[in-house]
Amino acid sequence: MHKPAPHLPHKASPVLVKQANLFADLPATLIEDFQQEFQLNEWHKGDYFNSALLTERFFVVLEGQVEIKQCNAETGREATLDMLYAGDCFDLVVLLDNQPHDVIVSPLTTIKLLSVKLDTMRQWLWNYPAFNQQFMPYLAQKMREKEELASSLVLHTVPTRLSRIILKHINKIKFFITGKEDEQPHVVNGLSDETLARMSGTVRQIVNKQLQLWKQDGTLDKKRNQLIINDMAALEEQAKHTSHLTNNQQKR
Repeated sequence: MHKPAPHLPHKASPVLVKQANLFADLPATLIEDFQQEFQLNEWHKGDYFNSALLTERFFVVLEGQVEIKQCNAETGREATLDMLYAGDCFDLVVLLDNQPHDVIVSPLTTIKLLSVKLDTMRQWLWNYPAFNQQFMPYLAQKMREKEELASSLVLHTVPTRLSRIILKHINKIKFFITGKEDEQPHVVNGLSDETLARMSGTVRQIVNKQLQLWKQDGTLDKKRNQLIINDMAALEEQAKHTSHLTNNQQKR
């Protein structure tokens, strides 16, 4: 049984607010105003998150990794909609249309978040042009990611999809962990075969088969929930492969 996600009682400091990429370049006076409205939250792997809370508060990830997914109640099959890292926000859909969003929010590690009332977040976007200018490029980035995900599921093979997911994961971690860009840049933690299958729109057996092929040719080593990349060039080459699927190619 999942335990409820705890909410720390204290407010967020300006220093914590500035750590969030969305607010980092705002004037100090504006950050000080914003921080009065933020709460600091901490959730752990396995914590239960009620998605109804997304209609009340807006969340920004400060530390850790969160998977956003949906599940088919009839088949039990799950699909990953987004993988969030430090600097990412959720839920943009609810922020924009104020409608419930039926998703599963699953912390993959211990995560620290800032949260603010949705109405307050909307007021900031309407009333502060400087903040709006920070927010719109991030929104466009997330829209592009959704477009890339949809097209990749149709146009690319499983090896290409997997290589892109692994490279994106590495780049996200390197980008958001300040001062650690050279610390184990080719180690991927926390992505099990099941998680990779949900992210790539296939099943665990096919993911495992492809990872074993890469292990055999020396591209990577595979341990429990950990990938050690030995040949980044090989993954990058596979990620550039854009041939369309045919009936004879791998099944999803």
